[in-house]
Amino acid sequence: MINRKLETDSKLETDSKEEVCSNPSCHDHDKMGAGNIVKYGHDRNGRQRFKCKTCDSVFVETKNTIFYGRKLPQDQIISICKLLAEKNEVETIKRVTKVHKNTITSIIGDLEIRSREMMDFLIKDVGLTELQVEEMWSFVEKQKKIDRRHKLTKTKRSPA
Repeated sequence: MINRKLETDSKLETDSKEEVCSNPSCHDHDKMGAGNIVKYGHDRNGRQRFKCKTCDSVFVETKNTIFYGRKLPQDQIISICKLLAEKNEVETIKRVTKVHKNTITSIIGDLEIRSREMMDFLIKDVGLTELQVEEMWSFVEKQKKIDRRHKLTKTKRSPA
């Protein structure tokens, strides 16, 4: 769930009451406020860990978000989202952020998967307007088409 607020230092506030168990086989899976989630220390990157008292699953605060499992700092991922919202091409974002094209493309893919949650997050927590977010999604769709055409062109040019 992406229902957390950004602090001024770009770290996520964590409240175990806002967390849900992400284990699909857990009896309390996706039940917010069930009282089954407790804070459980921090990972090596300083992210809050949580534990489900029902199934004993342990997860970090970024689970099920575009920030999960990424080495990029959260503020840099947010910057990439803002640049996408401004209709910047992937190559431009690569040059400005010095982030590899594949990483940016991966972030775009995660944005697509979590589009509804991300739309709420980008509007409420990052401060983008609904119009900016909608423009970002149309740009993401355009980039997918360009990437597909590029892959087809590369395949056709390959020697047999």
